Order: sequence, then structure tokens, then C-alpha cells
Amino acid sequence: MKKFAVEDVLKRSEKAHARKLNWRNIYQECYEYALPQRNLYDGAYEGGVSGQKKMQKIFDSTAIHSTQRFANRMQSGLFPPYGRWMRLEPGTDIPLERRIQVQAALDIYGDKFFSVIRQSNFDLAMGEFLLDITVGTACMMIQPGDKSMPVRFTPVPEYLVAFEEGADGVPQNVFRKMKLKVEAIKQTWPDADLTPQLKRMLETKPTEECELLEATLYLAKEDRWQYTVLHAKEKEPVVDRVMDFSPWVISRYMKLAGEAYGRGPLVSALPDIKTLNKTKELLLKNASLAIAGVYTAADDGVLNPQTIRIVPGAIIPVARNGGPQGESLRPLPRSGDFNVTQLVINDLQMGIKKMLLDDSLPPDNMSARSATEIAERMKELATNLGSAFGRLITETMVPIVAKTLAIMDADGMIDLPLQVNGLEVKVVPISPIAQAQSMGDIEKTLQWFQITQQLGPEAAVSAKPSEIADFIADSLGIPARVRATPEEREEKLQAMQQQAAMMQMAQAAAQGGGMPAGQSPEAMVAQAVQ
Repeated sequence: MKKFAVEDVLKRSEKAHARKLNWRNIYQECYEYALPQRNLYDGAYEGGVSGQKKMQKIFDSTAIHSTQRFANRMQSGLFPPYGRWMRLEPGTDIPLERRIQVQAALDIYGDKFFSVIRQSNFDLAMGEFLLDITVGTACMMIQPGDKSMPVRFTPVPEYLVAFEEGADGVPQNVFRKMKLKVEAIKQTWPDADLTPQLKRMLETKPTEECELLEATLYLAKEDRWQYTVLHAKEKEPVVDRVMDFSPWVISRYMKLAGEAYGRGPLVSALPDIKTLNKTKELLLKNASLAIAGVYTAADDGVLNPQTIRIVPGAIIPVARNGGPQGESLRPLPRSGDFNVTQLVINDLQMGIKKMLLDDSLPPDNMSARSATEIAERMKELATNLGSAFGRLITETMVPIVAKTLAIMDADGMIDLPLQVNGLEVKVVPISPIAQAQSMGDIEKTLQWFQITQQLGPEAAVSAKPSEIADFIADSLGIPARVRATPEEREEKLQAMQQQAAMMQMAQAAAQGGGMPAGQSPEAMVAQAVQ
């Protein structure tokens, strides 16, 4: 098997990180003003002190609050914690007559999948993942865990990651810079082969951090993945594996043609965020001048300017100020009050909230909202997301499900491997946002069915009630175990027809008609059913 040499890995990594420098200014400002606590562009990673203050330049928290609400709403709408947000359904290659039986088996796989998800750190990792997606690009690693946590989800700050796109525009080769204590290398990768320098450090300085380069590259001929971890100083491999799938999930909120990295709603809202922050800064400076203004004092040997304290109620003796009989203490006139800020602050805050989808629900102090209104609000949220909704499903939800099922299959938690390719098995979102969209299709179908029933017998026979019931059940994600198969439906239909025939016979006998001569009750039932 031909793999990438160490020199090729290093060259690709350098080029990928060099291309990413074009995005540094945009991403740095987004993190600086809206996600300061997650900002690694301020030098905190390159020799910075952990625990340092990151809010020195923040004078308005509207962007911070709206960004967190955006991530929370995206998680509750797409990946609700401790909820079922997707369903495994038969693909297009599965015949229609076998769909319910196959669906029943896939529901069992879905139950196992969500039991593993609830036992892992998925909900915590997804919260941080969606915070990064508001900037434009988010990264996560999905790796096997241990007995207490079968699958481990690791959100990785995009600052540490550089990647190359494949032929279809999907992130393919991924390079991550990381710092790790020497004693933790074996704990992280049990099959690691330490270099001579790392072995010496393990004996003398086990708690010292070392710089590593983690590379995941696609081997096109073998259709497999090379996973390599290099010691940055020695440029020697520590871990070298070949895997069946990449552990990376990299998602972009929105991207332009020819660009690899994404642009999130924060990029669009950044001009308003910076303007609002500067306006608040000037307003606070103006307020400080209004509270404790600038004064002039005469230095005549009586007044010592070095000991003056401007506090309410203080009296400072001076000889003169402004002439022989001028004021002893006089405020310095200013050009005017900076009241123009009050005219633009509200407009800027509303604009930021609208771009971050933070204005779709009424305030909590309004009257109680109905379920219909909530459903309509979710439809509005899905509409506002636009193409980002489809990209989040394609680049986030489907890879997460496929890679988690692959790990479950490798660990023997499921019986047969599932090909999540849309042909055999497909991932269908059933999260609140997806359900809001499905309700529109259900309402149209039910409205059409009601109209056909009112147009007379000729139009009524054009509708298939059983097929309509299956469509509604699929749209709502109803489990197959509560639905009847086609064979069970046929048996129930025959039983109902037989019961109706017996009732007709009983009514005829009660009216004195009696039983026709030479005909058994079973024959009459069969004739009535036919």
C-alpha cells in the first residue's frame, strides 16, 4: 500500500496553513467581538497565558448574547439534547412492499444509535461545534471511546485546523496542530511509537508539552485513509495508521465558489457589531466626562494640582481662576453631548439580532403562545436558514451518523454494517425544524384528500387512504413497530369483511328471513366477502 511520505505530509500541511492565513483577519474579528472566550487568534495558543482576560475591547454584549442564542436555537432545532433528531429509513433500492419490514429493523438500529449518543458527550460537543459554525467553519473528531463512553466526540477549534478540499468540494485532507503532554501520548494513542527525544522527555520531563502535527489524508487508490501524527521538532512519525473512514466532520455554514472555508452569519453582521461596539465605547467615554469632567486649576502655591481629588461635595481652595475675581474652581467647557448614540444603538442591535436569527420569537413577557404559532415560527426559522439548513444536514448530520455507525459496527454493537448512502439506508432529519417543514406537506396532502371526498364518488376513488397514512407516518417519523405491514392490513381487512357479513346474516335471521336452504353460513360469508 502506497502511503504519503513524511515530507509530503509536511509540505501539504504548510501549504494548507498558508492558505488559511487569508482568513485570519475575518475570523479573528468575529471571535474578538462575538466569541471572545473562544478566541485563540489573540496569541493565547502561541505561548499565551491561560486564564487571561479576553473582554477588554468589548463594550456591548449584544453580539455575544445573540451568538450564543443562535447556537442554542440551532442545537434545539437540529440536534435537540436527549431527543431523537434523525431517522434511518430504507433507501431507493429497497422495494416498496418490504419497506415496513426493513423500517422495523432500522428502527432497532436507530434505538441503539441514540443510546450510544446519550451515553457519550455528543450534546456538549455539539454546543461548541455550533458556536464555531456561526463564524463559518466548525470541526469535530469522532473516535472510538471506552466502555463508559463508546464514542468520543471532540470539538476542535478551527484555529488549529487547516484542510484541503477533495474533487467534489468536500473537506478531505485535514491537518491539525496540537500540544500534548508527553505522558499523555501513550494514553491518547496506545499504539504510539515514541521518538528518541520523546522517550527522554518521558523519563525526565513527563509533564512538559510537545508540539504535534496530526494529519488525515485520503488514499484514493485504496479508498482508505492515512492517519499520521508527527513530532513537530523531529519531524518523525509517532502514530501511523490506515483507517476505513476519516474521523473528521468539517462543516461550513455557507461558502463561495473557489473558497474552502465558510462564511457564517457573524461575517455578515460584523460591520454592525463593530459600529455598535465603537458607539458604546464613545458613549461611555462621554458619560465619564459628564460625571467627572475636566477642570482647570490655578497653580499659585496654595492649590496643589497633584493632590486634587474630584469627588462630590469637595471644596478646593484656590487663589484665583480666570482673572482677579474669577471662579476658584471652574469646569472646562466641552463641545457638546454625544447624544447621537441613542439614535443608532437600537437600530444596530435590532440589525445584529435579525442577522443572527435572534428575533423570531416574541419576548417571554408576552401572552402564552399556541402550538400552531410555535410551528409557524419554526417554519420561519427554517426559511431564514435557507441553504445553510441543507448544508448542515449534508456536511454535519449525515457524516456524524455514518461515522458513529461505523464505530459501532467495528466494536460489535450492531449486527450488520449499514451503508448510509441513500440507496440502501438514508438519514432523514426529524428534528423540530425538519418536522416544521414536513407539516406543510402533510397539511397539503390532507387538504387534497378532503377536497376529493367532497367532489363525489368518482373523485374519491382517486385517493389511497392507506398510502396517505404511510406518507404521514413517514413524514412524522412514526416507528415501524406501531404500524401494520401490508400482510397484516390484508388480514385485518378480510376479518372486518367477514364480521360485516356475519352481522348482515344475523340481521336477516332476526327479521325472519331465515337461512337459505342448502347453504352453509361459511358459504354465505365467503359470498358476501367476494
